[in-house]
Amino acid sequence: MPFKKEHLASLIKVAMDNKASDIHIRAEETPALRIKGELYPVKSNRQFSLSDIEDIAHIIGAIKKNDDDLTTIHEVDGAYEIEGLCRLRYNVFRFADRYGIIFRIINTQIPTIAELNLSSSLYDICDYKRGLILVTGATGSGKTTTLASMINHINENKQTHIVTIEDPIEYLHFQKKSRISQREIGKDTDDFKSALRSALRQDPDIILIGELRDQETISTALKAAETGHLVIGTVHTTNVISTINRIISMFPSEEQNEVRKRVSESLKAVICQRMLKARNEKGIVVAQEICQSNPGIRECILGDEPLARINSIIAQTSGSQSFDGHIMSLYQNNIISKQVALESVSSQSDFMQKLIVE
Repeated sequence: MPFKKEHLASLIKVAMDNKASDIHIRAEETPALRIKGELYPVKSNRQFSLSDIEDIAHIIGAIKKNDDDLTTIHEVDGAYEIEGLCRLRYNVFRFADRYGIIFRIINTQIPTIAELNLSSSLYDICDYKRGLILVTGATGSGKTTTLASMINHINENKQTHIVTIEDPIEYLHFQKKSRISQREIGKDTDDFKSALRSALRQDPDIILIGELRDQETISTALKAAETGHLVIGTVHTTNVISTINRIISMFPSEEQNEVRKRVSESLKAVICQRMLKARNEKGIVVAQEICQSNPGIRECILGDEPLARINSIIAQTSGSQSFDGHIMSLYQNNIISKQVALESVSSQSDFMQKLIVE
């Protein structure tokens, strides 16, 4: 029996009812759900066949023609919407002569900054009119959702033109006070570099770049920030210092002093995040390191002061926060357990000492 659209919708509904973030479907296996950061197999006697996976690939558009099959692809990314339920980001891939599909569930309702329990500093960061804002973290750390909440806040409060460049489009934004032009790589434009160059001719106030992944994209993003636009992008780095190092190291050594100068002048904020397990089976919570630029941060970027000094500047600056400081706050507010806090802070001894002092 072929796997039909209603079967896929039923599986997605089960995942959503169990508050899963991802669904793993692999040939010759039962599906699995990622719930609160861990994978759980679905209780079912039915394993997915190659034919099932091929049917799903046709349903979601990963295979474009009826006469194509899975052997025509090695991997493909995309997005698919089940009307009235959710949007899905997917990756179809080949492994060990088998095929699999990973779905990331994206709610159609864009959560607000407050609903995500993110720092109120993000409201101030959204108010910047120009410059570069970076949202960073590992895959699955919630960067896309944080970006969506920020864009939604701007959309509700400012009359601007926002151009987004995404691969693929995940959250759909509809016009409120702003006009939003969402462009998808491979569908609306060829690649990040050409889309970003084109965006500069589309009268944008704000440009969102799904990922700053190479030297040319970073250089063009800096140019856009320098010419009066607010540029928001993501980088796969774990903290503020590694983010700045990553940006600078993308360029040849002979250009790095000039890049330091450009970054020091354009960078307005870096938001780094991690997912932590919440207490009492309440799911997950985002821990953030937030760095808003000031003269001390600029000196560190320029190399006049060591980059390591950024950590102490963050701890002493209003509107910024360290990971360890935020983790302490989450623990003190009974949101995460002591064990999770100890596993997540950079220094367990400092954490315990602060607990004793306080």
